[in-house]
Amino acid sequence: MAQYNWGDLTVGRIPLRETLDATESGGDRSLDLDGQESYPPLTRAQVIARHDGINSLTVGQVLPVTFTDKPERNGYYAVKACSSTYTEYRTEMVTADWKVSLDRIGSEAETDLQSRLTGAVRLNDFSLSGERWHAPPIGHYGYTTGGTNPTTMTRTGADGTITVYRGVPANISPRWACAPTSYLTGRVKVTTTGGQEVYGSDVSLAATGWSLTNGLVNVTWSTTGGGSFDIQAYTGGAYHSKLWTPFTSSGGQIGNTWDTATLLRNDPEMVILRLSKSLSPGRFTTDLTLRRGSRIIEGYMQRNTAADQLKIRLNTAEGFVDTSASGYLTATANDADGNRFACGSARSFIAHANGGVQKNTTTTLDFWIGVAAGGGSAVSGDAATDLRNQYIASMPEAVYGVRR
Repeated sequence: MAQYNWGDLTVGRIPLRETLDATESGGDRSLDLDGQESYPPLTRAQVIARHDGINSLTVGQVLPVTFTDKPERNGYYAVKACSSTYTEYRTEMVTADWKVSLDRIGSEAETDLQSRLTGAVRLNDFSLSGERWHAPPIGHYGYTTGGTNPTTMTRTGADGTITVYRGVPANISPRWACAPTSYLTGRVKVTTTGGQEVYGSDVSLAATGWSLTNGLVNVTWSTTGGGSFDIQAYTGGAYHSKLWTPFTSSGGQIGNTWDTATLLRNDPEMVILRLSKSLSPGRFTTDLTLRRGSRIIEGYMQRNTAADQLKIRLNTAEGFVDTSASGYLTATANDADGNRFACGSARSFIAHANGGVQKNTTTTLDFWIGVAAGGGSAVSGDAATDLRNQYIASMPEAVYGVRR
């Protein structure tokens, strides 16, 4: 419940104080909302996040909108216009006076959500066709791909149990239904310093202190070991951490901090984060991609001049059999949490002695990192080869609202 017994209004992922009025008009069923967020009672960071989130909405973007006191207005809407005016009374008060204009698509009963899975299978050196897969929100229902049904599996994460559809037919845009109040469960979430969720992509993000999570995988930056990705897998009711260190060259560790962090995409179904580090001279970037329902983090390293090698490897070595010729590696024994690390690349690579991906004399390196949950007893869909195949055929997703 919002501060001072006001109701809650949620526009997409942005939590707002529910206003007294919601102006509607017939014909195109437009909905105009306006209100104010302020510090106090919110924190200054919360007000700024809401202000930036409103201004980061994209015209035409389909959003779930929910109300505490006007639940009859709950539904799916397309953004028509948005604005927010930020005012700071130094050391005393901060306000964000916002306005959002929406076109109603329909209620839960009237609306299908359509996931357009576009793009091609990743170019790879292993003659792999991969596995097309898809994971809608927790709580969705009525999933259809026409005359051919995919198979299903479930993965239990911090947000609950999410259904993953495997073998989704090519050239099909799956349709599914979901209550607007359930749409955000199982989403990919970005937080910045202090754990504040980031609601758009055109916003300020701390170079350190950020986190990516989808309830199955959590990724943060750690200063341990000269700077590492802390990649945590949720299994057995808790997150379990492994540190992975990226290198800009054979001996070039990032250090404790990156120079910048930028969001290239920030949607409930997919987030892409770009990290940048200065070289002497030049620049090194790493893009991290996390998808809803995925057990892996996807990465892409790039520098402007060829290095003797690019690599990412475990801080603490684990035993593995070298299956790099098949595009992946995995541990030979379960760890203390009952899992086995898994990693790989779409292009030919060298297996690092610690366990990891290495490529010599290159300017780019793609990689994926995750765990085979359950280790040697991983269920179908969670084995290392399954994760490799899902990486190869991961499709960009865009969600649209379609009247039934």
